[in-house]
Amino acid sequence: MKTTIFALCFLCASAAAFGQTASVQSNNPQPIYMPDDRPQRAAQHDMGLESNLLGAPAYTYAQGERPMSEFVTLTPETPLGDIARAYRKEHSTAPKAVKVLER
Repeated sequence: MKTTIFALCFLCASAAAFGQTASVQSNNPQPIYMPDDRPQRAAQHDMGLESNLLGAPAYTYAQGERPMSEFVTLTPETPLGDIARAYRKEHSTAPKAVKVLER
């Protein structure tokens, strides 16, 4: 059994070693060649027509529109420090375990 495990570990280690040394790419750097002449240049022209990606009308509105700030209801949140103090106070007032040693 030990021999089989040793052979399996040796096989895996040698496969990993061969995988690290395999040359996938050559080490020769390939410089980037960018041509000097650019056939297309930026020019000023009219803007394209507006198109909606959603397929629905771009903007809808109704009479009597209200801002979102009127719909927000703020709930009072307890600060984290107050929560920690309450837990610490509860922990200090909680009943402690009584250690009884019997011989």
